Amino acid sequence: MNRNQLDFAVFCIESVAEYLDINGADLYVKLTSDSDILDTYIIPSYEPLHTQGKEYIVDDIVEFMRDEGLVE
Repeated sequence: MNRNQLDFAVFCIESVAEYLDINGADLYVKLTSDSDILDTYIIPSYEPLHTQGKEYIVDDIVEFMRDEGLVE
């Protein structure tokens, strides 16, 4: 993971946590320990996702989390 991907991952975690109204650390656990979404979706999707707006990115990640049964 390079610096840009790391910054993007932090942005995603904090933005989705804010949207879901949960703590960023709790979301990080959902994306790493409870699933592998950070390593298998967010980081690999950096190139197409980082060019999108915040709302699109958050909606995309939340939808993916719903598909995985991590949020309602």
